[in-house]
Amino acid sequence: MTAHTVEYIRYLIPEQQSAPFLAACTRAAVQLAAAPQCVDYELARSEEDFEHYVLRITWTSTEDHVEGFRESELFTDYVADIGPFDRFIEETRHYKPTTVRGTGASLPTLYSWAGGAEAFTRLTEVFYDKVLKDEVLAPVFAGLAAEHASHAASWLGEVFGGPPSYSETQGGHGHMVARHLGKGITEIQRRRWVNLLQDAADEAELPTDAEFRSAFVAYAEWGTRLAVYFSGPDVVPPAEQPIPRWTWGPPPPPPHRGE
Repeated sequence: MTAHTVEYIRYLIPEQQSAPFLAACTRAAVQLAAAPQCVDYELARSEEDFEHYVLRITWTSTEDHVEGFRESELFTDYVADIGPFDRFIEETRHYKPTTVRGTGASLPTLYSWAGGAEAFTRLTEVFYDKVLKDEVLAPVFAGLAAEHASHAASWLGEVFGGPPSYSETQGGHGHMVARHLGKGITEIQRRRWVNLLQDAADEAELPTDAEFRSAFVAYAEWGTRLAVYFSGPDVVPPAEQPIPRWTWGPPPPPPHRGE
């Protein structure tokens, strides 16, 4: 899936026009919310100079914005609401995100919230002890290497925001995918994997707050479903790509079929 486009529209609104402008933006937001090309939007106001506003709109692509939304009936109503304030626009530009991104120190990573490397080491040791004794999963992991649990801990740690130790010692996402090729993992085995991982998280005393566990389980569901897919027949492995980084928020939906 290609990166979204972010449009920034900077306004300089006279003080006496601020209330009508905010009302117009509220009405126009209805059209944005209904547009399939619009991912999200936000209007911000300067704290230092109340006359300055920035409207940020994330589009599925610049083309979808220009050739899709602007040619739709929704755009007609959108312009009717917010168009009268176009004379106050200082800048309108589309931006593509770069690879420079991350979170600030005020928001802990899932890795640090869980307890760091020690927590993920406990988790994988407990988990693979369960796996090897489980009649459903033991056949999948027959001949498991002694260092597998530590590699899995490095993988999970990196996924949840820890150091890139798996990438540096084992490889990227493609390396992990390759380990599942031809395994023929079933849905029953996938579900057992997720259930045992949650049991292991309890025994390893990972945080039990709803926010952490919902993100933790969301990754387990996402990752195991990919594992089932890549373990199937006639699968073309993806191009090499970085290990995914999981955060507190939900991931975006997959691309539409055929994209």
